[in-house]
Amino acid sequence: MTTWEQSRALERNLDFTAQALARRIQPLQAASHRLALARLAILAGGSAAALFAALLDHATVAWIIFGGALGVFALFVALHRRLDRWLETLTLWRALKLDSLARLRLDWEALPPPRPLTLTENALARDLDLVGYRSLHQLADTTISRRGAQLLAEWLTQTRPDIDALRARQNITRELRTRARFRARFQLHYRLALKREFEGDNLLRWLETEFPSARLRRALPLAAALALTNLILFALWQFGALPPFFIASLAAYVAFYYWHQRALETALGAVTRVQAELDKFRALAQYLERASYRNAPQLARHCALFLNAATRPSAQLRRVNFVAGGVGLRSNPLLAILLNVILPWDFLFASLAERQRARVAQRLPEWVRVIHELDALIALGNFAALHPEATFPEIRADAAPVLRATALGHPLIPRAQRVCNDFEITALGQVDILTGSNMAGKSTFLKTIGVNFCLAYAGAPVLATQFHAQPFRLHTCLRVADSIADGFSYFYAEVKCLKALLEKLRASETLPLLFLVDEIFRGTNNRERLSGSRAYLQALFGARGAGLIATHDLELAQLANANPHARNLHFRDEVQAGRLVFDYILRAGPCPTTNALKIMALEGLPIE
Repeated sequence: MTTWEQSRALERNLDFTAQALARRIQPLQAASHRLALARLAILAGGSAAALFAALLDHATVAWIIFGGALGVFALFVALHRRLDRWLETLTLWRALKLDSLARLRLDWEALPPPRPLTLTENALARDLDLVGYRSLHQLADTTISRRGAQLLAEWLTQTRPDIDALRARQNITRELRTRARFRARFQLHYRLALKREFEGDNLLRWLETEFPSARLRRALPLAAALALTNLILFALWQFGALPPFFIASLAAYVAFYYWHQRALETALGAVTRVQAELDKFRALAQYLERASYRNAPQLARHCALFLNAATRPSAQLRRVNFVAGGVGLRSNPLLAILLNVILPWDFLFASLAERQRARVAQRLPEWVRVIHELDALIALGNFAALHPEATFPEIRADAAPVLRATALGHPLIPRAQRVCNDFEITALGQVDILTGSNMAGKSTFLKTIGVNFCLAYAGAPVLATQFHAQPFRLHTCLRVADSIADGFSYFYAEVKCLKALLEKLRASETLPLLFLVDEIFRGTNNRERLSGSRAYLQALFGARGAGLIATHDLELAQLANANPHARNLHFRDEVQAGRLVFDYILRAGPCPTTNALKIMALEGLPIE
């Protein structure tokens, strides 16, 4: 089966599953509506029947009817909740299928809008459409957490690779690509259990809360002694053995409590604020602990903290949740008074909270980090699964030639319109001069190379049948813009970008530079552009890097005749039936055609 057939089969499967789920959801929604009406009818009917029996002086019968109605009502409530949970599961499952279908079809209107990201100024991200609307990040971002989305963006916008991290992510992504059940259940369970984004920020802030631990540890024995004294003196007073001396001890206990009230509120309030977050995190941790990692050693290694009995979160968080439950009992003022009169309740649970917090503090940041990274890795796994034509690249220092890509394509172009090309850079110092007419595909090809390098550095597969390359630093000069705020003209901004390229090329770096430049010196007149471009290209030839320069200046193609480091490539066009036609196929040599006058003539403008 060809990759095109695989993609079509995947699309049909997603569409069929989404429609099948819609057919299952519709009767369940109707059943849920009927159950809601039945609950109301049972409660109202039972209450009316009980009231009627009470008016006839049949009190016992009235209570029996009302109790029976409440029992049946409770049963219907349980059934309704179970049905609604199943309905919510199917609805979310269908939403995941529709989301995958939209990503497969590049249906941007059906995709969630890009989430806010915090990235340093990165020309690469702007030039290659890596973030923002209709970007690579929006296409690949199936993450649930904000931190997961941020991590994914950071991986996709690297200008230089971390080879060890790249290979680790690539190995896990390769395993996740074929584990559709794990990916889907992670996302489904995440959304079902958490209902909203889990970030772990509240839990991490809880660990950072300044607990008055030493003060509370010293206060607990004395508070316990005072509480025990109260009980003994109260019991002796009840049996008539002593006068009500417990009043004095109780007053001392109350004064002691209020002396430590601020410290108690700090410790107990912090636990109360994170109780809901603890429940959410524990639900997700339990899923990762119980999931199957068979034939996925790299994924199992990444989730080792959730599989090791000594570091497993659920057992430790269960103890924290017990403490949070004990603290929650004091939310009722009367119960809080009663508990603290009988026992040093607040002192005891404040001490337990500090002890559990100290245990969790050692591992919680690492648990949260693993979940966020897994969230981003699953997004890469989803991207890989939705692109069966993609292959995992080999990035190694001894790659020869320094870059070889076969059937290289752009992921943001629909499959039906995508044209893939072979491309190779034989050695460092090579500069390819890419010529071609307007709209022939020069800029898109430059972005295709850059985007696939970014996918490779993130650990994702690239859109090619083969991709071998040395690790490069990346520099792009594709979308230069003027700046009113900084007082930069377009030409000056372009000059600064090209200067930065030369500085990076000449820097003492372990990695060579791959550069992509579109329409060099377009911000000046023809004579100066040609002169400046020739001099600039001479500085690039033979340097410790390689790259492509796209230009309309066919005169620059002559440089390849005199310099072995230069090579000409081009895209071409032709006029058919009164309209321009492009095949977007990369060819060797300088471009033999131009189309500016053709376009002007086709649009009715006067030409010589």
